[in-house]
Amino acid sequence: MTAQNQASAFSFDLFYTTVNAYYRTAAVKAAIELGVFDVVGEKGKTLAEIAKACNASPRGIRILCRFLVSIGFLKNAGELFFLTREMALFLDKKSPGYLGGSIDFLLSPYIMDGFKDLASVVRTGELTLPEKGVVAPDHPQWVTFARAMAPMMSLPSLLLAELADRQANQPLKVLDVAAGHGLFGLAIAQRNPKAHVTFLDWENVLQVARENATKAGVLDRVEFRPGDAFSVDFGKELDVILLTNFLHHFDEAGCEKILKKAHAALKEGGRVLTFEFIANEDRTSPPLAATFSMMMLGTTPGGETYAYSDLERMFKNTGYDQVELKAIPPAMEKVVVSIKGKAQL
Repeated sequence: MTAQNQASAFSFDLFYTTVNAYYRTAAVKAAIELGVFDVVGEKGKTLAEIAKACNASPRGIRILCRFLVSIGFLKNAGELFFLTREMALFLDKKSPGYLGGSIDFLLSPYIMDGFKDLASVVRTGELTLPEKGVVAPDHPQWVTFARAMAPMMSLPSLLLAELADRQANQPLKVLDVAAGHGLFGLAIAQRNPKAHVTFLDWENVLQVARENATKAGVLDRVEFRPGDAFSVDFGKELDVILLTNFLHHFDEAGCEKILKKAHAALKEGGRVLTFEFIANEDRTSPPLAATFSMMMLGTTPGGETYAYSDLERMFKNTGYDQVELKAIPPAMEKVVVSIKGKAQL
């Protein structure tokens, strides 16, 4: 095959698989709902065993499982279909890193509706979703988010807590903005018995954080502040402010309003920890960052994924003396640490 023919074949394959990518979405969603991943596990099952256990048709399971192999979600050895250990980490309901529940948010009808007429969104700059999309006040979608996405943030919250409070032996005043499930603030409270954490979010979402704080046994060292992050008082003399998966919902002017509020609320030497998918300077990579910008295009009036240079500029514009990008592997997101004053990063 000539180089030109290879390029043509690649181009056709790229177009065909992308236009039909909803097959992948539908297949993974169906497998989660039917319990396919729970049935096969790491030891594996035959197609007949899977069909019986899932109470599904042999033909349906045969085609579904073979397709899941083709896209990398299952492996097979002859007639035996199974999960790799790496995939079981995310697809086995017994795993603390189980991601299956995230489809309740990521594939919710509300989120999906934002992309039914993307051409109109791009053409007009206006959402097809009602009001302000997911940033509308008291939006019920964030309760779904807080419950569905918490497992995905379990490990990152522990890594961020270590970065926020390495010694974990001194009193610490923490504000968790748009706290959602509250895992990031709770990880600090559990790590440091002298830490006091305030969770800020809509009242309906804070109920999830209350539940998680009760389970974590730290209810006596946390408080809950309901309302809009743009209008609710942040407090004073804070040591740490957490902005986790938050700034990407707003344009730069909106981000800088939040950063100014945070700066005024910090004590000298206090820090903001911004946890985000951060794009490379080309703004097209890594793929997850570009994908996240697309989600913001369909669901928010002005949000997008920012590069580090964008965030650094915003923090410098709003008075922070030191700004530094830090990776916390294996988390895919990164952390921007921004300090008020001349304290050490």
